[in-house]
Amino acid sequence: MTTLIQTRNLSKQYQMGDSHVMALRGVSLQINQGEFVAIMGASGSGKSTFMNLLGCLDTPSAGEYQLAGEQVSAMSSDQLAAIRNHRIGFVFQQFNLLPRTSAQDNVELPLLYASTPARERHARAIARLKEVGLAGRADHHPSQLSGGQQQRVAIARALVNNPALILADEPTGALDSRTSLEIMALLQKLNQIGMTIVMVTHEADIAAFAARVITFRDGSVISDIANKPDDAAAKLTMRQEVAS
Repeated sequence: MTTLIQTRNLSKQYQMGDSHVMALRGVSLQINQGEFVAIMGASGSGKSTFMNLLGCLDTPSAGEYQLAGEQVSAMSSDQLAAIRNHRIGFVFQQFNLLPRTSAQDNVELPLLYASTPARERHARAIARLKEVGLAGRADHHPSQLSGGQQQRVAIARALVNNPALILADEPTGALDSRTSLEIMALLQKLNQIGMTIVMVTHEADIAAFAARVITFRDGSVISDIANKPDDAAAKLTMRQEVAS
């Protein structure tokens, strides 16, 4: 399999007043193209720091990070910004949609930053909204959408630049259990067609939908196990049948 993410002795230290805090301690791991990986750990375990480094939102204090063979950890801030815009799609717990902007315009935003021509922006945004089941909601603003629909818009936005990697930070944290299953079914579907997904979650039942679960504690990886993922779509169907 093709290696997409490779970290070697990746560390992050923060200065807190007169003290040094080691948020990440020499993490070395590999994630292959097409994997669906859940990152777990308690608050302060290092999982969010690790996700920020993978997403080029922060830089390591020591160690190496390669994305698709490129040495990301040695890049300038402008190069990191380009990687974020073109190679990585982000999905956040609180959706991070512009409230006075339509679903289509929210999805187009990364393309606008990339100076993509308007006609292409529109076509790609509509295609991604259709892919996440929101073709008929393109002109709706976030306040006109449910939480699950807003997260689908956020996923469409993450996909619109055809990234190599989706980073999902607690993507179901603001959703009820039924809607969480819908979002996990969508993420599994995207993974099945080849998308690499790395997801941070503190919920074991959400991590169960990934094929691999990596657990952090005190800035280090304490377990990295293959997992037989649950079928979110099947769970949702069973819940619908019970409700009817």
